Amino acid sequence: QVQLVESGGGLVQAGGSLKLSCTASGSIFRINVMGWYRQAPGKQRELVASITRGGSTNYADSVRGRFTISRENAKNTVYLQMNSLKREDTAVYYCNAEVVTTPVFITYDYWGQGTQVTVSS
Repeated sequence: QVQLVESGGGLVQAGGSLKLSCTASGSIFRINVMGWYRQAPGKQRELVASITRGGSTNYADSVRGRFTISRENAKNTVYLQMNSLKREDTAVYYCNAEVVTTPVFITYDYWGQGTQVTVSS
């Protein structure tokens, strides 16, 4: 079993910054891709950013240049630094990890419970 625990969400004014963290624990052999998704009320969940184990990153057009994803492989942790926040960034942010489990080497997608980010004007 694998658990993803997120932290760092909250209320911030437009133009401000927040940093999200997500740590995976449990029966982990290796984590391949880690990422952040978000879901606003009435909208579908969308990819915000992802990062491979080697550090290659991918961003949604709406956040490129404002958000930075990073990870610490030794800590099974991924971060999302969010700068220049806009009202439209308001959503529940979910951590995602593609995990190779142990002792049986099977790859699963795991999700965190979500953390609310609210940007006020």
